Amino acid sequence: MHRLVSQIGAKLPKGWGDAGRQLGILVLVDLAYETVRGIADGERAVAFAHGQQVIDFERSTHTFFEPALQAFFLPAQWLIDIANQVYLNSQFSVALTFLVWLYLFRNESYYFVRNMFVVSMCLALVGYTLYPTAPPRMFPERGFVDTIVNFSNVNHDSLAKVFINPYAAVPSMHCAFALMIGVTGVRVSRNRFARAVWAVWPLLVAWVVVVTANHYWIDAALGAIVAATSAIVAHWLLARARPDAWSWRAGSASPQEAEA
Repeated sequence: MHRLVSQIGAKLPKGWGDAGRQLGILVLVDLAYETVRGIADGERAVAFAHGQQVIDFERSTHTFFEPALQAFFLPAQWLIDIANQVYLNSQFSVALTFLVWLYLFRNESYYFVRNMFVVSMCLALVGYTLYPTAPPRMFPERGFVDTIVNFSNVNHDSLAKVFINPYAAVPSMHCAFALMIGVTGVRVSRNRFARAVWAVWPLLVAWVVVVTANHYWIDAALGAIVAATSAIVAHWLLARARPDAWSWRAGSASPQEAEA
């Protein structure tokens, strides 16, 4: 067993120690994010007022297209089922799998991307705290349908209350994560097909969050802003603090590269 563990450790980019450290960072950050996100649950009346403000803004700018877009796709139940599954898995299952793959096979780029994710989650918590917002699915009178409950029989608000904030609509972290993953995937992929898939991924997730009535289009736009801001912070602040460890690298890492 010891020999097997040693052999696996030898194949890891920087051994078991760094792999365990990165896993611990991801687990702790996610637990903190989910806990604070739940604690930041705003009052229902305030969240619904903010949701109505978003709807009113979109109407005033003639961009309140979400109910019509959703109604167009609802008859295709198989497509809605796919959208539901993508929504339920894209934010963490796909993101975590991508980060693991990035760590193992594009390790030189991993630490910069990890920092982007951490910054984005901190920014999101600010939005959830200052502007709790009821998502579109909570406004059936406006023409929205909660596809995950109606078509998949899954109650996405039924987990332990401390880990759930039903009013965390602004910004859309599904879209923020998807954009960070998509841009990174395009930059590190080594064939055209993979680059094309990653280029499409943020657009697919943006469509999913709208067609499932979990986010307004403006939430998706704000999610993109969060992703862009996180990249700027990771590059101009964090990478400058530890350039040998946290700078963006798309090539092979040198043996002397410092551990994060």
